Order: sequence, then C-alpha cells, then structure tokens
Amino acid sequence: MPSSDARILAEAAVPTAAVGAVAAVISGVVAGGKGAIGALVAAVIVILFMGIGLYVLQRTAKSLPHLFQAMGLMLYAAQILLLFVFLAAFKHTTLFNPRAFAFTLVAATLAWIAAQTRAHMKSKILYVEPDSTTSSTGGKPDKTERSS
Repeated sequence: MPSSDARILAEAAVPTAAVGAVAAVISGVVAGGKGAIGALVAAVIVILFMGIGLYVLQRTAKSLPHLFQAMGLMLYAAQILLLFVFLAAFKHTTLFNPRAFAFTLVAATLAWIAAQTRAHMKSKILYVEPDSTTSSTGGKPDKTERSS
C-alpha cells in the first residue's frame, strides 16, 4: 500500500476508533457492560468494513481507473447494505446491547466518512502521472533529429 493510501487509512481509522471509544464509555455508563461490548463490536466492524473497502477502491483506481467512480459508488452502497444486514442480524442478540451497537455503528460510519473526506481533501494526489518522455518545454516531446 503506497504511503498516501496508508496515510488516508490512518487518518480515517484513528478518528473512527476515537468515536468508538467514546461510544463505548457512554454505552457502558448508560447500558452497562453489554452496552460497552456492543459499542466496541460496532466500531471494529466499521473500521474493518470501511478499511477493506478503501483498500479495494485504491486497488481498483490503480488497475482499472476508468471504473473508479462507479466502483466507489457501488462499494459505498454495498458497505451500507452490509452494515444494515449486521444491524438486522444482531437485532435480538443477548451478547451485547443492540441499541448501543446500532447507535455506535451509525456514529462510527459517519465519523469514517467525514474523516476519509477530510483526508482526501488534504492529500495532494496527482491527477495525471507525469510523462518521462516530455521535456520541460511545454510538454512536447524532445526532437532528436534536425529537420532541414
């Protein structure tokens, strides 16, 4: 993973983990130990889903740049759908508090999206790869032979 991709991943994962920690403390106070467990599970799920999605999106951008925008939209739709599946699957669980899980899942997802957007806005990513065959004279290729 290139350094810019790793930096974007870290800049999105750290605030999401912080939101998860705050949610775990609040859920622990409000709903007890099961609330804290639910909040921690939700934060881990969001970081895993969104991190894997970012990795897949960066790989797609490098190998199939013409599919980047469509892949991004499809990927976010799939991630949100999978998060709803997790909400539905653990709706009546006794392992942890489902309400703390649900609220943390939403809060952590919003935190990830905001942090990832901020990281992309701050990063300086080249839109066009510089061509090594052009010279510094206006982007035209150097002529190697003289015309008469």
